[in-house]
Amino acid sequence: MSIGSKAFALCLSMLASTAAPQPYAPRLYETTVETGLPHLEENLRYATTRSTMCLGRQQLATAFPILRHEALKGCRLDQERQSDDSIVFGLHCEAGSSTSGAALWQLDERGIRGTLDVKLGGKNMTFYQRVSGRAIGACTPAD
Repeated sequence: MSIGSKAFALCLSMLASTAAPQPYAPRLYETTVETGLPHLEENLRYATTRSTMCLGRQQLATAFPILRHEALKGCRLDQERQSDDSIVFGLHCEAGSSTSGAALWQLDERGIRGTLDVKLGGKNMTFYQRVSGRAIGACTPAD
């Protein structure tokens, strides 16, 4: 390889590394979390909370607060699949659990929207949790 070819290859690699921003880099979001239990009576069916969260690609699999609930102990989101503006995770639980589900995240410059749909095994009960957020700035070390 000639010196000119090496220099050209080096320039291309530098351009490629600086031109592509980190996809879904962490940002601070003002979020709304809605949990829906369609099988309950109307007045018990929905719960909504608001908070701020620092979310980036690494946090999407753990961003749903319901994943920390005892009913989903041993379950996690993994096996990520990505398209241009969305990411899908499968919900996988420890052996012996027939709980199943999936999460779909839609991301763009204005904000994020993720929905986790869950079917609790053995109980034939379904519910969802939706996290939607509007970017409000950069994450700080305390986030």
